[in-house]
Amino acid sequence: MTAILVLLTIGFASPAADVSAITTNVRLLQQPPMRLDSTYGCLACHADKRASFNQGVHSERGINCADCHGGDPSVTTLPAAHRGRFVGAPDKVATVSLCGSCHSDPNAMRQYGLPSGMVAEFETSQHGVLLLQRHDQKAPTCTDCHDAHTIRRPDDARSTVYPTNIPQTCGRCHEDKTLMAPYGLPTDQVEKFTRSAHGIALLQKQNFAAPTCLGCHGSHSALPPATTEVANVCSRCHVQVGREFEVGPHGEAARSGKLAGCLGCHGNHDTERVPATQIAATCSKCHAPGTRAQTLGDAIQQDVTQAAQDLQAAAAAVAEVARAGRQTGDMEFRYQTARTAYLQINEVQHHLDTDRLEELTRRVRSISRDLRATAEATAERNWEHKLWLVPVWFLSLSWLALSWLALRRMEREGSRL
Repeated sequence: MTAILVLLTIGFASPAADVSAITTNVRLLQQPPMRLDSTYGCLACHADKRASFNQGVHSERGINCADCHGGDPSVTTLPAAHRGRFVGAPDKVATVSLCGSCHSDPNAMRQYGLPSGMVAEFETSQHGVLLLQRHDQKAPTCTDCHDAHTIRRPDDARSTVYPTNIPQTCGRCHEDKTLMAPYGLPTDQVEKFTRSAHGIALLQKQNFAAPTCLGCHGSHSALPPATTEVANVCSRCHVQVGREFEVGPHGEAARSGKLAGCLGCHGNHDTERVPATQIAATCSKCHAPGTRAQTLGDAIQQDVTQAAQDLQAAAAAVAEVARAGRQTGDMEFRYQTARTAYLQINEVQHHLDTDRLEELTRRVRSISRDLRATAEATAERNWEHKLWLVPVWFLSLSWLALSWLALRRMEREGSRL
């Protein structure tokens, strides 16, 4: 009964939750109660660590304390329990080697579908360089992101690397002003990401296709993209926009390092779509008034703004006909055609090709005019139908009045008799 109530709570609390998250919660609810092996010697001192460990994926695979820490778990007293290859609590550098003893073995990882290059990637990351080459003990190691004992699956909503938890995990260090000060790094990235288009899609709308910190920076190979790499990173998701940008004048500037790719207009952690009415103002951040580039920005804004208004009018026309009780199947199909053209405008504007923009804008305007004309014709027909109802109502009311008078006359004649 408890499992059913929890599932119902999950369903009503997060109607847009990803199916994989729901599946994960079902699997967790079906797990048997955790049991501690009383014959395992480590429990004599470390029952709390073992209880935490038993909640993780390593415990599910039969890994035990001695596999990482060494020692002899068959005894319960010291120093016998720590004899042999005893590691104890490894330091940050040793932790990388310890995790890599399994996670760098292709034969061990293949059966689970896990990559075996994570340690190699970590060594090339900014975190790895700081820790392994510069011996900076403030740099993170594996357990700073994944925990030491309670290592859960990435699809477990309680995991530190579950998509919606990743900003918080990264923020544990990157929001710490004292920790970031020696590196000259800002500490408002998570705050900016939370209110950005990406953050709203991920954290509020539970859209797991939206990027987390890892989507742009990488996970084990975490690095900020270089100026010439930004457009390539964004293009991994925004494929068609990236293609248009690449062949346009801004693409050439990005490849030469003169423009930080998409960041020139959209920002990085606080990524936002530039509103149609702000395109020219965005262009003016780099291009002086009166220049050809600024004039081009004005023309693009005019086309995009006009298309947006036409698309909105088309949607209103379809809704008006639907309210009138008429079939709107063909109108909705044509509206979707206009909407497709509008989405193509959002892509083509990154190429700065005004000829194609004008063509797509005309297509949206033409369909919008047709739909508005259909809505106006429907409204006229409805008005004509209402006019036809006037004599009908007049005759109906007249008949009711005559019937009432006849009934009254019959009642009076009956009372005389």
